[in-house]
Amino acid sequence: MAANNVLAHVPDLHDFVGGFKLLLKPSGTATFEFPHLLRLIEERQFDTIYHEHFSYFSFLVVEKIFAGHGLRIYDVESLATHGGSLRIFVCHADAPFARTGRVDDTITAERAASLDRIGGYDGFDKSVADIKCALLSFLIEARHAGKSVVGYGAPAKGNTLLNYCGVGPELLPYTVDLSPHKQGRYLPGVQIPIYAPDHIFATKPDFVLILPWNIKEEIMERMAAIRQWGGRFVVPIPKLGVLS
Repeated sequence: MAANNVLAHVPDLHDFVGGFKLLLKPSGTATFEFPHLLRLIEERQFDTIYHEHFSYFSFLVVEKIFAGHGLRIYDVESLATHGGSLRIFVCHADAPFARTGRVDDTITAERAASLDRIGGYDGFDKSVADIKCALLSFLIEARHAGKSVVGYGAPAKGNTLLNYCGVGPELLPYTVDLSPHKQGRYLPGVQIPIYAPDHIFATKPDFVLILPWNIKEEIMERMAAIRQWGGRFVVPIPKLGVLS
């Protein structure tokens, strides 16, 4: 059984996990994927915190949740998806699967980051405010210098970022998105219009702010032609960077 990118969306977590206890065969394995809290904290991925997610998990917490329902995590993989995710392999507590070293390595890394203590979360709010200030400073300085900055993408994380930072069309006149269902509409809250990606080639901005930063390599490859007029890419997280 597999439940990829589902666990974080579940409002009644114990009922959900308890259901897997009933469904899983005695020698079966269930896999779950979810964004890793360690990466969220370390890389300041605050924009991934939005209403669709009810929970943000460390391995330490998830292990306790499943153990409370007679289930055991015997292996774990670190994935690059969504800015850094975990894929856990779950079996019944008495199943014959041996615990791998990756489980212990993950626990060691989280404890080293103090995710089992309140101190591991101190300073996260300040780092988020630093990102806000850096992005606003860049956009304001670009405007004063007569440079144009537009967005690429209309993801949920982009809405969180722009609404928190208070960035409207006066600083980011538009964004683009591949999805035709988003084109011709506006980002909620900040009311920034959304166009098709070709609009960038028509307007030739100086900078393109990549809102889905987790796929920045793909976007930079797809939009590489902006370099023909000296255009450059910008990513806001984990810290603001201008990329050639």
